[in-house]
Amino acid sequence: MNWRIPLADIDFGPEEAAAVQKVVASKWLTMGAVTQEFEQTFANFTGAKYALSVTNATAALHMACLALGIRPGDEVIVPSLTFVATANAVRYVGATPVFADVSSDNDLNISPDDIEKQITPKTRAIIVVHYAGYPCDMPRILEIAAKHNLKVIEDNAHGVGATLHGRQLGTWGEIGCFSFFSNKNMTTGEGGMLTTDSEELYEKLRIFRSHGMTTLTWDRHKGHAWSYDVVDLGYNYRIDEIRAALGLEQLKKLSRNNARRAELTKLYRDTMHELAPEVTIPFSNHPGKASHHILPALLPKNIERVKVMEHLKSQGIQTSIHYPPVHSFTAYSGLAKGIQLPWTDDIARREITLPLYPTMANEQVICVVQEIRSVLGSSQ
Repeated sequence: MNWRIPLADIDFGPEEAAAVQKVVASKWLTMGAVTQEFEQTFANFTGAKYALSVTNATAALHMACLALGIRPGDEVIVPSLTFVATANAVRYVGATPVFADVSSDNDLNISPDDIEKQITPKTRAIIVVHYAGYPCDMPRILEIAAKHNLKVIEDNAHGVGATLHGRQLGTWGEIGCFSFFSNKNMTTGEGGMLTTDSEELYEKLRIFRSHGMTTLTWDRHKGHAWSYDVVDLGYNYRIDEIRAALGLEQLKKLSRNNARRAELTKLYRDTMHELAPEVTIPFSNHPGKASHHILPALLPKNIERVKVMEHLKSQGIQTSIHYPPVHSFTAYSGLAKGIQLPWTDDIARREITLPLYPTMANEQVICVVQEIRSVLGSSQ
């Protein structure tokens, strides 16, 4: 469908095209010098000691679980209000995801109080998700983790460029996992990154990324090695030079584009408060500096969400839902028996994701809110 106002859009220009053409002209397409530059630049940007690029954030999450030694019989506490990859990664290593509730209808991040309630002798780690790029309560979560000797993985797929107390998200836990999917704040189409301050974890992640091999094709091309050993069960989770080149250009635009997302989010809040105050936008007065990856809104409980979404669709406005909770999926029914997540369930019934992207015009935000006001008025 040709949307008048799409849910998301990417900021690509001649810079990205030129970067790709330069890689193509070099005739070196797999991981090489451009990938290394991307990783070093990203590490410098986040303040992490190490950054390792991978094919997507799901691979990053899987590798993080592997590197931290999570194994069958272990439990990992995760939110259910997230994309399914967060929980899937736990299952990839044979462990069990244990779902915790979110904090409230204003804070859609995992609740530290509920994390503590879910801890058992089998718990080995916590995966936090910085929903929509708003920081989780990392000081409190790290305090809980230290108290119970747990590892912390940050699923920061939404939060590239976001900070809490001046510290980049993705650098609080043992390992941070980033996504560069096509709808993210910076995109390489598919792609992801891991960050860590631990040399030991970095070396494990580096080995896992490419078949457990000690040296790579680029090393042999540069004459640094002529053979290799395989020292662990590795995977093919490599990125390539084309996506790394895109990432370098996108990273240059990130701060500017995140600032524009913040402006648009404020405009949404102000306009919604004026025209449709019964619709709330979570994370008001939230601590830290968000990346504003998506714009979640909560409809009144008496409003049929599908009716609102269908009306907006009829006006050429694309919307979505973030997210159907993981514990509601058929594939997770065996893990969700008797689970009580009242905030998550309530939010999942009422949440609607509205268009947000840095090239969006102010007039488009106002149009979206006006159309919401229109459909709500006809529902009274």
